[in-house]
Amino acid sequence: MIGILNRLMEQIEQQLDAEIDFGQLLKGTGTTVYHVRRMFSSLAGMPLSEYLRRRRMTVAAADLLEGQDLLGLAVRYGYGSAEAFGRAFRAVHGASPGDVRRSGGPLRSQPILRFSLTVEGSVPMDARIVERPEFTLVGHAARVPLIHEGANPQIQAHIASLPISEHARLKELGNTEPAGLLQISADVDADYTEGSELTYLHGVAVLGGPVPEDLDAITVPAGTWAVFRTSGLYPAALQEVWASTATQWFPSNPWMLREGPSMVAVLERAEDFSTATCELWLPVERGL
Repeated sequence: MIGILNRLMEQIEQQLDAEIDFGQLLKGTGTTVYHVRRMFSSLAGMPLSEYLRRRRMTVAAADLLEGQDLLGLAVRYGYGSAEAFGRAFRAVHGASPGDVRRSGGPLRSQPILRFSLTVEGSVPMDARIVERPEFTLVGHAARVPLIHEGANPQIQAHIASLPISEHARLKELGNTEPAGLLQISADVDADYTEGSELTYLHGVAVLGGPVPEDLDAITVPAGTWAVFRTSGLYPAALQEVWASTATQWFPSNPWMLREGPSMVAVLERAEDFSTATCELWLPVERGL
């Protein structure tokens, strides 16, 4: 994966002024655009699309200072108008093209990213691979923003709005693995952009049988899952495992993420939920 990402950075540099087909660039690498976008976001701390925009605006600033006209630059870097180009330019540099032409700055350059391997892994990651038939996730859904660190207040409010009796009802409905009440994230942006919306489902896994009409449901096709167990401060320990899957586990194993919901099963927890033992379920497939 490190080699694939570095080759992708080189290819992006060659096509900054052209429309980039990531599927074509990654053809024959044994991975998918979805997996690369997720890994890039986790490792670089920004979406691949944002990196591309920053690199284009970095190079465009040099072109601008050489006197190239604004409309020509807009067309060259894939914008439909000088106004759209100007908005993207300001978002990256914090100044308009006109300001930069007059004063020479300020300019915020995005360096070309280079990925390198750090020797870690002295502590093994506790993971297992599970094959599951098609099943259904059943519960109460809400659209919430993606938050990388700390508790998500909108998820907390959603769960708090449910009566205690509803939690007991859901537990009775659950009849398959992963067991118990689940924290389910679906429709997640492939770039894993903080602030982007996802569907959060507070529910359980059900195998067979009708779904009550008053509950939301997500059908999950048969497939393979990587399951990671973690214990410690909640949600910090869980979020650290999320990050470690990208920096340690996926680069070291012949698996890659596939599209589908991620699930968290809380196995044990303190009364105040300050600590917990959890299992993180991620949909995976063998490398191509």
